[in-house]
Parts: sequence; C-alpha cells; structure tokens
Amino acid sequence: MINRVLMLVFFAHLFSACNTQPAPKTGLEETEAGFNESAAVLDVMRKHLDAVTHRDTNELKSTLSPDGNMCLILPGEEVILSVDSFMSFHKKWFADTTWTFETRIIDAIVGPKLTSVVTEIMYREPERNGMPYYNRMTVTYVLQKIDGAWYVVQDHASSIEKSTDKVSKET
Repeated sequence: MINRVLMLVFFAHLFSACNTQPAPKTGLEETEAGFNESAAVLDVMRKHLDAVTHRDTNELKSTLSPDGNMCLILPGEEVILSVDSFMSFHKKWFADTTWTFETRIIDAIVGPKLTSVVTEIMYREPERNGMPYYNRMTVTYVLQKIDGAWYVVQDHASSIEKSTDKVSKET
C-alpha cells in the first residue's frame, strides 16, 4: 500500500513538473526556429540611441540606411522621408546642448529582413517657457537588413505625457 502511495506521489510530481508555464517574453524573441538576430539588432539600436543621447551625427548616420531611405514621424510635424532630411533635422536639434535623452528598449519583433523595436524615451529640457520641460515618449523603430547588416529605416515617436499637458489641464 505504501508503495502505491509513493508511486502516486512520484507520478503526480512528475506530471506537474511537465506542466509548466512558458517563460515570460523578454522582448527580443526569435520569430523563426533557429533564427537569432537579436544581438545584432540590439547592437544597432544601442548605437543609434547612444548617438542621439551624445549628439554624435557621424555615429547616428552610420546606423541609417545606406540606400538613403528613412522615415521620421513626430507629433505635430511633417513626415521626413530621407536620410539627408533626417540628418538635417538632427543637426539642428543637436545644436541645442541643454536637453537630455534617456532611453530604454522595451520590446522587439525580430524578423529575417525587417525588425521593429519599441523604446521608451524621456526627453528633458531644463527650461522651456520659464519652466522645466519633459516629454515621455514611446518610439518605435523599424530596422531593415541590407547586405547582411541592420539599419534604422523608420522612427515613429508618440508622446505619452508631457509637462505641458499638466499646465494645459490646469488652465
């Protein structure tokens, strides 16, 4: 009788061990069996985000499509549709040295030729219209694999919360 109870406990434990929950997704998941470009994508994204954070135009341009294709979508702005226009926009923006830019990669879908990466960005200015300013954003990037390397081809920013939103609601 004790042997039967021990066997039942053993098999119950064995079956429960096989019925585990899948591990939570980390954001950079493989989309095809055996396909793993996550490290290369992360390297390019970090390089791109660091280039913006440090206002490094040469490094920034090295992360963009060598074909000249780039799409920048910002709230309240016309769409920018080339690497040259994207770089011109950033050179003007980088001339202001007072802002800060904190980034965090929060999700990604990695495919064999196209990848999307979602980031959270906190943009701050020490003073805008007499007050500190911030803009917490979600920015989605699309990367394209060209000649074996990954390049940023789209940047789409959406504001989540801005310091000016609070001022607007109070008035």
